[in-house]
Amino acid sequence: AGLEILAFPCNQFAGQEPGSNEQIQETVCTIFKAEFPVFDKVDVNGKNTAPLYKFLKAEKGGFLGDGIKWNFTKFLVNKQGKVVERYSPTTSPLKIEKDITNLLESS
Repeated sequence: AGLEILAFPCNQFAGQEPGSNEQIQETVCTIFKAEFPVFDKVDVNGKNTAPLYKFLKAEKGGFLGDGIKWNFTKFLVNKQGKVVERYSPTTSPLKIEKDITNLLESS
């Protein structure tokens, strides 16, 4: 019951995530104090797209096609696994707080 944040690093955007999975964990969890699961790096576009991202993109396509345009694209998924909304990389997490609250209250 509640909200779970999951992070999937990706290095397909101008080489912004070049480190190993261990280095990413160190940066995100130690330096930035992330309190949510950070998974191993995945591809979100192309022939090696992770199955999760194939599903997310099929459920909620982007503004200019399904491809993920940049790091920090966000998806809101309900408890039943339905993708409720997709947010652009530039959308602040604080801007989607109302959507999250509404989803939590409705379930």
